[in-house]
Amino acid sequence: MMNINYTAVIGLIAGACTTISLLPQVIKTFKTRETKDISMAMYIILISGMLLWIIYGVLIEAPPVILANALSMLLALIILIFKIKYG
Repeated sequence: MMNINYTAVIGLIAGACTTISLLPQVIKTFKTRETKDISMAMYIILISGMLLWIIYGVLIEAPPVILANALSMLLALIILIFKIKYG
């Protein structure tokens, strides 16, 4: 019988939800190149928090925390780069 780590499964599902939540903004920003209404400060703080979550995940050896925040941080960085580029 397979032993399922439900804690890890919940962590992966939660991480998928938070990561996927950034996709509509990435897609909209990519299509429109419009970033006027995006807060640069918010994304800088968000990315900083995600980096700290990644470090925390490494320290406690929690792959769901690391993976979810790494992917989310990548998407948030894309949005921040668009904000810097298209102002």
